[in-house]
Amino acid sequence: MTADRHLDRFRPAAARLARFTGRTLRGEWHAIVVDPVRQLARRGLSGLLLAFVAAFGVIFFHDIAQHPTGAVWVTRLGGVKADLPLWLSLLRTPVSLYVPALDLPVWAGITQLFLAFALAELTLGRSRTLAIAYATTLAGTLVARLMIAIGPGWSGLGLPAACGQVLDTGPSAAVVGLFTYLSVIRRAPVVFTLTGGSMVWESIAVPNLAGREHLIAVGSAVVLGLLHGRRAQLRALGRSLLPTRTLGPSPTAPTAPTAPTAPTAPTAPQASPVLPVTASTSATVPAPASPHPTSGRTPMTSLER
Repeated sequence: MTADRHLDRFRPAAARLARFTGRTLRGEWHAIVVDPVRQLARRGLSGLLLAFVAAFGVIFFHDIAQHPTGAVWVTRLGGVKADLPLWLSLLRTPVSLYVPALDLPVWAGITQLFLAFALAELTLGRSRTLAIAYATTLAGTLVARLMIAIGPGWSGLGLPAACGQVLDTGPSAAVVGLFTYLSVIRRAPVVFTLTGGSMVWESIAVPNLAGREHLIAVGSAVVLGLLHGRRAQLRALGRSLLPTRTLGPSPTAPTAPTAPTAPTAPTAPQASPVLPVTASTSATVPAPASPHPTSGRTPMTSLER
């Protein structure tokens, strides 16, 4: 009876867990597989250009490296080491994506490489796919140089100086970064667990330079994925951090001379206002009357008489 009660308690939790797992797997299947396949059906093989270039690039450099002279040129073009000058490592990093790694099988990694670039190109586009692949690879290379510069110690963070002689090539960091970025922006926990978990297990089982770089690629892809779609917020944050400009001229800046004003035209004289004459004034003031009709004549002299 007690066992039946315990089963009755766990059945609703198990049912909810099963429904949650089903929804998660269904949504992840549509986000990671179904949507890219629809894009491929709409765009055709042109949507897989980066995947074909990456796969054939690895095959091409692998075939050239089988000859002694070709191996020398492959190393000169894409061989990255931590003891090289920084400018030379940055110059060789784009080509190092297509140079096969020393401790990884080429033909086994081409499938993962093609799948990672194909899904990323169909989901993100070409420019963003190249940006994420290069950014994660460059982050792994630069942080590995920093670890070697720190030296052994620091709670296992630093690396010995001998790691600076190891050839650091291969598209594995780009593949890990692309899968991690897709799993973050598409909210695919299963793909994220498989990708990040495998890298953590690799770094623990084989603590070498490649394992550290893969962990750095995973971390940088997670950061880039969390910043996806937040361009407006980042711009607003950047503007808020910038110093605000005060209105008005600066006290140290000289003021510009003012231009002379043009002479104004003379104004016409205004007529004086005419006062109106009321009718009552003319009526009340009579004209002076003469006392005699002849009063207006001049008096005659004695000779005129």
